[in-house]
Amino acid sequence: MNATETSDFPPSLLDIALFYAEAGVDEAIGELPVDRTVAPPPRPAVKPQPAVAVPAAVTSGQPPGPGLGTGVQAALAARAPQPTSLTAQAAESAATSAARACNTIAELEAAIRAFEGCGLKATATNTVIARGNPKAALMIVGEAPGRDEDAQGLPFVGESGQLLDRMLKAIGRDESNVYISNMLFWRPPGNRDPSTEEIVACRPFIERLIELVQPKVLVCTGKFSTATLLGTTQGITRVRGRWHEYAKGDVKVPALPMLHPAYLLRQPGVKREAWRDMLELAAKLDELGA
Repeated sequence: MNATETSDFPPSLLDIALFYAEAGVDEAIGELPVDRTVAPPPRPAVKPQPAVAVPAAVTSGQPPGPGLGTGVQAALAARAPQPTSLTAQAAESAATSAARACNTIAELEAAIRAFEGCGLKATATNTVIARGNPKAALMIVGEAPGRDEDAQGLPFVGESGQLLDRMLKAIGRDESNVYISNMLFWRPPGNRDPSTEEIVACRPFIERLIELVQPKVLVCTGKFSTATLLGTTQGITRVRGRWHEYAKGDVKVPALPMLHPAYLLRQPGVKREAWRDMLELAAKLDELGA
């Protein structure tokens, strides 16, 4: 900033709140505010615990004998090798094998719920897969569950999902003739953006789901869904409203990238573009007799 520029700093509390809302922060870690400008009180001294003697049979790798106390059991647990998370490549391989083994949507849903290769599962309340009619001609794939979706176990049920339902209703669509899912099946904490590793771990499942549903038209809402399924590096505002082709193996489906309903809630001025995209979608469905 040069000398001729002015600054509005420090920002107001409203500015700060709006900044965090735009960043996707929708919940607090604690119930009381924390003043970071004040030094924390000193921690009370912790009395050291006596070391637990581990029998020679244990340290030598021999099977422990009977009658080991809880202290020794704790020592054994500490010495035991700890499980490590899968690498992105291993998670993708495991997901691909699991997805390919599924011949029905019910089997695929069970495989997704049993999958342990995505770290998001550990912090999520529910596995969120899909809602609507799996035999529908129109399939919509969003990005990831939010707070309401995680709580209810269904995609697009929060404020953005209610907006999506109204948009679909305007072109004569509802849960009876639409199938709705997400790229990820577990909520990223704080609604943060999904990581590359998380997308890679879930991608085989959503690709297999598309293959099993066999929609006539696919809609990708948001940048992550569009980039992952359509392989484009352009931003969503550049590619939205233009037809692409989703191609995976024998599956080839016309695909339309659209702005995510959550973005429309933050930027209501772009709803005009979203409505044009909905009209384009309706025309394509009519053209295909779907």
